[in-house]
Amino acid sequence: MFRNRVDAALQLAEKLKDHELTNPLILAIPRGGIVTGAVLAQELGADLDVVLSRKLRAPWQPELALGAVSEDGRVYLDAYALDVPDVTEDYLDIERGHQLAEIGRRKKLFRGARPQASVAGRSVIVTDDGIATGSTMMAALRVVKEQEPLEVIVAVPVAPPETLEELRRCCDEVVCLLSPEDFGAIGRFYADFTQVEDEEALAILRSFAPRHGPQGGAKRVTSADRGG
Repeated sequence: MFRNRVDAALQLAEKLKDHELTNPLILAIPRGGIVTGAVLAQELGADLDVVLSRKLRAPWQPELALGAVSEDGRVYLDAYALDVPDVTEDYLDIERGHQLAEIGRRKKLFRGARPQASVAGRSVIVTDDGIATGSTMMAALRVVKEQEPLEVIVAVPVAPPETLEELRRCCDEVVCLLSPEDFGAIGRFYADFTQVEDEEALAILRSFAPRHGPQGGAKRVTSADRGG
């Protein structure tokens, strides 16, 4: 059990401090992942940016992920997606459109706070506050890897074992603190899993925005109790 996202991220940073990283960049999946990413960036002396992907929701059960869509519009589907009742190609097209609209909104919002960081040739750590099915992370990794990073590390506080196995095939390394067989939901591993709103995410991203050019921003977390 973690006290909050900051507590989890501090423990995660300890696992990463011995890594040899080249011009490190933390890419966080909004919004909860931005809190995790900010702590990692501060502790590791890295830049912070976001990578945008969105869950594709099952009809009548929006918490169930069918897959995810990345900001370039490509879809990653979980193996069982087309076996879920009422999931058709038409439904997936409509849901993809809804999520791309939200990605577009967030892209405009976040890019106003921080111009997109360069990825090529860098050690990139992709993070979130936890992973369940792994769909949004898989979609994010596809986008990141096409930008020719030196290496890609997935770092999260908690995820189920089967998801971690799948992710290991798609990146150079996975670092995870907890991997329980009886997973359930991410929130059950946090005493405080308060939703992160756009305003908080933007404030964090602005505090890491570069003063000059696409890299080299100030690295700090402005709230000592962010996430709880």
